Amino acid sequence: MLENPNVTQYLFFAPSPVEVYEAYFMPIIENTKQAISEGEWPENPTFIIRDTNGNFMGMAGLSQAMMLTGNYDIGYQLPEDAWRQGIATTACRFVTALAFNELDAHKLCGDCYASNIGSTRVLEKAGYSLEGRQRAYYRLENGFDDRLWFGLSKADFDKQ
Repeated sequence: MLENPNVTQYLFFAPSPVEVYEAYFMPIIENTKQAISEGEWPENPTFIIRDTNGNFMGMAGLSQAMMLTGNYDIGYQLPEDAWRQGIATTACRFVTALAFNELDAHKLCGDCYASNIGSTRVLEKAGYSLEGRQRAYYRLENGFDDRLWFGLSKADFDKQ
């Protein structure tokens, strides 16, 4: 997934050497192992998505916003063969409900490239509202793309 140009065009951190991914994910994996052994939620819940045959269909997770208790960033990545099946929307809704119902979240935020229509639709279908735009934020091969910021508060989640 992280070597496919159709996927990585929407990921600011990819493609990167495997060491970059390991440096990011290994602490999450270790914290998850420890949290499970203690019967607690990990600091940054991350979920691997598989189909009924066990094939990798993507991942989704939450990252705590630094120094803002109850605020999380939501993220998801899917391989190209998992696009347009409702998987990202289902994962986003699941992680959103988990954050508000289990982790006592107050606010969730997600961002994406403006040209990433699929990700924009996922966030909208999961109840998030567009809250901002950073113009020419991402450098592309042939120019720049805007960064879109989406958000959802606990109060708005409860109204849905």
